[in-house]
Amino acid sequence: MTDHGARGHSHGGTGTASTVHPSVSSVRTELPETDAPLWAIIFAGGIGSRFWPLSTPSRPKPLLRLVSEQPLLVDTVHRLTPVIPADRVLVLTSRDIAPAIRAALPTVPEMNILVEPRPLGTAAALAWGTHEVARRAGPHTLCCAMHADLAVGFPDEFRRVLRRAGGVAERENALVAVGVRPSRVEPAFGYIRPGAPVDAQHLLEQGGVHEVASFVEKPSEAEAMVHIAGGALWHSGIVVGTASFFLSQLDAKTVELRDGFDALRSGNLPAFVGSIRSVGIERGLLERDPRLLVIPGDFEWDDVGTWASLRRARSLDDDGNGVVGSAHFVDADSNIVHGESGTVVLYGVSKMLVVTLPGLTFVTPLDRATDLKPLLDALPGSMRIDPTGAA
Repeated sequence: MTDHGARGHSHGGTGTASTVHPSVSSVRTELPETDAPLWAIIFAGGIGSRFWPLSTPSRPKPLLRLVSEQPLLVDTVHRLTPVIPADRVLVLTSRDIAPAIRAALPTVPEMNILVEPRPLGTAAALAWGTHEVARRAGPHTLCCAMHADLAVGFPDEFRRVLRRAGGVAERENALVAVGVRPSRVEPAFGYIRPGAPVDAQHLLEQGGVHEVASFVEKPSEAEAMVHIAGGALWHSGIVVGTASFFLSQLDAKTVELRDGFDALRSGNLPAFVGSIRSVGIERGLLERDPRLLVIPGDFEWDDVGTWASLRRARSLDDDGNGVVGSAHFVDADSNIVHGESGTVVLYGVSKMLVVTLPGLTFVTPLDRATDLKPLLDALPGSMRIDPTGAA
C-alpha cells in the first residue's frame, strides 16, 4: 500500500499566509521505543457531509478513496501494521455505517468494531475503547487514539513516533500528544503550546518531549496566527497513553462523562450511554489540563477534512491539479477533480472543485468547498442523503 501525505503544502492552503516553523534540526533525539504491545482506538463515525456528494450512508467518509486507492479507514489500519496488527485495532463507529465499516475491514475481528448505540462524542468513545482494552489486555496496556481521516507521507516514521510516544507515556505516566509543525494558518485544527522540556538536554527542535503549557481547539484565524508565532504545534489527533491513565484522566477532567463511569466499569454499556453528555476529546479532556506531554511527529501529516484539503493530501501535477478519474486540464491550475463518471475537461479555470457521479455533477470554487452546510441546508433532504437518487 502506498501512503500519500501532505507533500503539497507548498501549494498553499485555505488560510492566510503566516509564520511557519523552520524545518526540523538534523540533530535528533532518538527516544527509546517501547517494546510493549500497543492497541489502536480509531474513531470512524459519521457520514461526512463535508464530502458531499461523494459521502452517503452506504459510502461514508471513512470508506472514501480520497487520498489513495484504498479507503481512508483501510489506509489507517494498514499503516499501523506491523506495530499494531489488525487484531489489536478497535474501531468506534456509528450504527448507520457499521455494516459498511465491517465489510471494508475483513482483517479486523468483528468484536473489535464497537458500534455506538447513539452518537457519543469522541471523549465517550475513547472511554469505551480504553475500557475495552483494559478489560481484554490489562489496565496498563498502551493505547493510541486517532481519527480515521489522516494523511501520512512517511508511514515508517509514523510508526516509530507511535513507539516513541508509547515509551514516553510508560516512563512519565502521562498522555502523550503527537504535535505537527504548522505550515499555514488553520483555524480548524487544535494547537498545542509546548512548555518546559521533560529533559533540558533534548528540546523539541531535536525531537524531545515537552510539557504542554496549553491546548486550544479551533481558535480564530487571528488567534491561530498568535499561537503559531509563539511556537505552537498542530494537534495531529493522535494521543498515546495506558488504558488506565486515559480512563483516570477522563474521569477526573471530563465532567460530561462522570455520571456514567460506574456503569462503564461494571460493563453496563446502556446505562453508560444513558448517563453521559456528548463532548469531544479536545474540548472535554485536552483543554482541561490533564497530565499531557507533546512529542513532535515529522511524518508529513495532514487532516483530510474538506474537499479543499485534497490539494495538500493528493499527488499533484506540475500545475497543482489533483485528480481521481479521467480529466484533461488546459490553461487550468490548482483544481481538484474527483471523477467517477465520464471525463472532465477544465479550460482556463483555477482553484475549482469538480465531482462527477453517475447522474450528478457538482462544481464549486475550492474556497467555498470548505463549508457545504449552506448548500446542504438548501437542498431537498433526499438529495442530501442520496444525491444521485439511486436505490
